[in-house]
Amino acid sequence: MENYTYNSLILQLEGLRITKTNKHPVFLFLLLAYVFILIANVGIVFLIWTERSLHQPMYLLFCNLSVNDVMGNSLLVPRVLADIHVPSSERFIHYYECVMQAFTTHMYGTNAHTVLMIMAFDRYIAICNPLQYATIMTGKMVIKLTVSAWGVAFVLVGILLGLTIRLNRCRTLIMNPYCDNPSLFKLSCDSVFINNIYGLAFTVVLLSSSIGSIILTYSKITAACLTNKSKSLNSKALKTCSTHLCLYLLMLLSGMIPIILHRFLQYTEYRKISALLFHIVPGILNPIIYGLQSQEIHKCLSNILQLRKIKPSF
Repeated sequence: MENYTYNSLILQLEGLRITKTNKHPVFLFLLLAYVFILIANVGIVFLIWTERSLHQPMYLLFCNLSVNDVMGNSLLVPRVLADIHVPSSERFIHYYECVMQAFTTHMYGTNAHTVLMIMAFDRYIAICNPLQYATIMTGKMVIKLTVSAWGVAFVLVGILLGLTIRLNRCRTLIMNPYCDNPSLFKLSCDSVFINNIYGLAFTVVLLSSSIGSIILTYSKITAACLTNKSKSLNSKALKTCSTHLCLYLLMLLSGMIPIILHRFLQYTEYRKISALLFHIVPGILNPIIYGLQSQEIHKCLSNILQLRKIKPSF
């Protein structure tokens, strides 16, 4: 039997199929989106860490989401921007860079779930056990929750990519604008049965635990609001929980669209675009939604802008 396995370290990215007319508008949109993601998310993290009034568990946990948005886009968007002006036949990527990009991509998606889960726990304690909130949500607890969110994601994604790296490769074309785990194991001529089983289990466990925790915490929050019948409590719950729920639904919706489009081969280009938007849209909207909805962040930004206006010039 002829052996087709050669494990080439140079792979070819199919990328986006963009016409010459759309090339520059798409490039400009992605560039502006990436710059905004960097400025907005890094700015939010800097503001939270420098302003003492924002040193609260809710904001410190949100920093994880901003860091995740920056990480998830930094190894993806610049590469896509570079490939737009390169002919499809010359879009090459080194295997190790491809693996790193796939790892970052899956870490981004997994972290989005785990971070929003620990944020839901924080909201549950704040609303259902307000008197014990300061005792439970200490600095150590915030660190433990953060390490747990990132640690669980790292282990799950590490196993996912580890199962793929062990495979021999007999193909070189990545049928995607960027590298991810399915694109990598599709390069193999070996059996990918274990990869499919683990990938399915990974998805089921992550989504069921994520959706289940959100449903459970928000059910208890709703029950606490109905039982207490306090206008101040209900108002606080509405403001903080609506922001968190909006971020979660945004992440869930943007992640489900590419998965659904995977089932329809005639919509391959739409799937590629939606896969990019899964990273870009939450990265843009998360700081906007959280910044506009949070009175404390709004107040700090207003104070900084007012100080700059009244600062005397020499």
